[in-house]
Amino acid sequence: MSNHQGFRRLKDLMFKSENRVCADCGAPDPKWASANIGVFICLKCSSVHRSLGPHISKVLSVTLDEWSEDEIESIIDVGGNSAANAIYEASLPDGFSKPGPNASNDERLNFIRSKYERQEFLKPSLRITSFASGRSSHTSFSRRILDSFLDINILKKTENNEELVGFLKVKVIKGTDLAIRDMLTSDPYVILILGQQKVQTTVVKSNLNPVWNEILTLSIPENCGSVKLQVFDHDMFSADDIMGEAEIDIQPLVTAATAYGDISQFGNMQVGKWLKSNDNALINDSIINIVDGKVRQEVLLKLQNVECGELQLELEWIPLDQ
Repeated sequence: MSNHQGFRRLKDLMFKSENRVCADCGAPDPKWASANIGVFICLKCSSVHRSLGPHISKVLSVTLDEWSEDEIESIIDVGGNSAANAIYEASLPDGFSKPGPNASNDERLNFIRSKYERQEFLKPSLRITSFASGRSSHTSFSRRILDSFLDINILKKTENNEELVGFLKVKVIKGTDLAIRDMLTSDPYVILILGQQKVQTTVVKSNLNPVWNEILTLSIPENCGSVKLQVFDHDMFSADDIMGEAEIDIQPLVTAATAYGDISQFGNMQVGKWLKSNDNALINDSIINIVDGKVRQEVLLKLQNVECGELQLELEWIPLDQ
């Protein structure tokens, strides 16, 4: 990925609605970010974050600083303010008020230190270790954030009496020959829907052959249906235009993954298949393999209800105990 492409993905993430206000005080139009924590913050809060030290919060300007590929991948992995706050503010005391945009520096300092340094608002069983800069450390930190987010999702499902069987990690790799919805091109993004869950990629500007390489995660309840996939063209001033859709039958993957129990005991081998037919969007049979102790499935889809377009995905099963 070129740095230009990475920076464009960073800006797309910043323009998501939940990232248009500061994660800590709610001030509008934040232009700063903590690359390792994964939040967008205002200028005043960024000064407090910087005082904590880069081992806790690596502060960068979205518009002024040079971002490394690792730093961009780190914040994109987390997903921004909503995902990070679901971790760091999971146990805010009843009646607690976060500092507002006009809060004093002391109010900001006390809240931000409590939130990130002392981690007072995490759920009691969780502790997040900070990492210094570097590729492996950024990856570890953002992965730990995502794992914590998955753990919170488990608790929510349990509270709602929905029995989960695992998680599905979907890597949206790329699109090919997508439909034109603007003058000569499109600004595509992908949405995945399963039940009440809805997750989406960032927008790739002006590209009919977009490369995302983004990971989206869904929790999988018992007796779940297919995952609905939609591709849209992002429009700034009007409703987004549909660019095709498809359904992903995840039952072959779920069946294969749950049938083998502890996957780590098996070597690399084929364990299942989703067959191409006239009733699905597969371009060819989709093979399910155990690879390096993980159950993975390559999927190539012909988008439906549209004049053209293909989408390449990789599915990975995540057991509840991981």
